[in-house]
Amino acid sequence: MPDQRFDRIHEFIAPLRVKPGTKVRLPRDYDPRYSADLVKKDQATDLLAQGIEWLSEFQMRLAAQDTWSLLVIFQAMDAAGKDGTIRHVMSGVNPQGVEVTSFKVPSELERDHDYLWRAALRLPARGMIGIFNRSYYEETLVVRVHPSILASQKLPKRSKGRDVWQRRFREINDWERYLTDNGTKIVKLFLNVSKEEQKGRFLDRIDEPESNWKFSASDARERQYWDDYQKAFADMLSNTSTPWAPWHVIPADRKWFMRLAAAAVILDALMEIDPKFPVPTPEARADMLKAKEELLAEDGGPAPDAGS
Repeated sequence: MPDQRFDRIHEFIAPLRVKPGTKVRLPRDYDPRYSADLVKKDQATDLLAQGIEWLSEFQMRLAAQDTWSLLVIFQAMDAAGKDGTIRHVMSGVNPQGVEVTSFKVPSELERDHDYLWRAALRLPARGMIGIFNRSYYEETLVVRVHPSILASQKLPKRSKGRDVWQRRFREINDWERYLTDNGTKIVKLFLNVSKEEQKGRFLDRIDEPESNWKFSASDARERQYWDDYQKAFADMLSNTSTPWAPWHVIPADRKWFMRLAAAAVILDALMEIDPKFPVPTPEARADMLKAKEELLAEDGGPAPDAGS
């Protein structure tokens, strides 16, 4: 793919990237309705389709090279659009090359292990794309907003002290550095929805019969902790956006822009890996040509020139 296209995509997502070492304040620093005026809604469908086509090409190359894997992490408030974004952005990718994991409340077995254990089990293999719909970051979000969850975790008393969040940030950064060093490219997307937009989406889910199944009264009640969640997300972004695994804050109030921006960030990461189709060795090429000769001769046809 020409470098000019890479540069344009990189420039497009630059304002969304959380610069490592900066202190994030939500919503002041990132507008949920931002669209940069770089694209218009009527352009978004065509641009997303082109992006999906490129994603499909890069996925084939990623699988063929079998050296890197790609882990895409989605974090957001309820009704921000994680499921829809995953569905739209990955619509053109070979399902055999993608695995989506939605992390729910930890099971009893998972609670008997460290908080990264269940995520480690779901990491993508080389050549694969893994998507985490929520992730181990919940341990610095919902657990922080609801202290009773931390109190009930099977941890030594000293591991529940006042430094628990800074320690978890350090542990996550170190783990992600380890994964990156061993061939897992990490993309982290925070879908940034406003409180007003979330309210409207909840009401739509109540009013539209085909969307009733998406609505949870407990999710709506969680709005009373909105400010606490915003502070927790801001602290997470500030402390875990690193050079090897930066966060991107995706404006989520406009669904068309959210999906386009998410696709652009994922595509940018694959472009950075730039996987290549393997080139066969001379010996392998000779074997292929011999096999071709044998196949064409099966029906009594003329044997081709071995050098063709």
